[in-house]
Amino acid sequence: MITIVIASRLREDRLDYLTAMHASLTRQSVPWEAVIALDGASPDRLPAPLAQDPRIRTLVLPRPVGAACARNLALTQVRTRYVNWADDDDEFTDNAMSVRLNALESAEVGWCAGWSQDQHPDGTTTLWRCPTPPGRHEAGDVWTYWKSPAHTIPIGPTTILARTDLVRAAPMGGLVQGEDYCAALGVTTLAPGILLPVPVYRYRKWAGQMTAQAGHDQLEATAREHAWAYGRSLRAVLRGGQDLARV
Repeated sequence: MITIVIASRLREDRLDYLTAMHASLTRQSVPWEAVIALDGASPDRLPAPLAQDPRIRTLVLPRPVGAACARNLALTQVRTRYVNWADDDDEFTDNAMSVRLNALESAEVGWCAGWSQDQHPDGTTTLWRCPTPPGRHEAGDVWTYWKSPAHTIPIGPTTILARTDLVRAAPMGGLVQGEDYCAALGVTTLAPGILLPVPVYRYRKWAGQMTAQAGHDQLEATAREHAWAYGRSLRAVLRGGQDLARV
């Protein structure tokens, strides 16, 4: 079984999108449940389809703590072998869980990821191929495809299905943005995995997305630099000190 971890403040302009995320989960062919960390929001605002679904559990946080903290706290509620991060305004493709779970378990690796699609307001999608090439990757290899903090991130964090123990060992970094970069690098550095050349996640492009908010660009470069350096250092340490002189 898989747990999808979502943080949400249940903002009015995101409730329909959260319902669409839930609908995409109901189309999955493998068992799943979801933990939604309510980041200072009342559970009374949870859309009816989610509130009535016994597979949905909530963690009610008494005050807003931010997405990174809310997601990390929600990890304490996970009781399945595998975990997938998700945002409250996105969707999974219909075979997202089954195709990655089958590949992960067949290859006996720690994680499996795929490509993502940008979902535009008119309903069309654009495929996003991450810089990491399809295939098996040994622990720490994914970071090598992030050439510098300014380059495109090497893998989509929300496309990664991973063992829960790995996710707990590499949770969201303590950042106000870019925390998911750290989580992706942590999981892919701790264990080998597989990248499939198929889209598994739809990233909604709209005015309310986090990357479109005022002030986001002011910290993006610094957050990327932190995540990139974290991945480099973690990889060096786990390789027994190799390349530490260059870190």
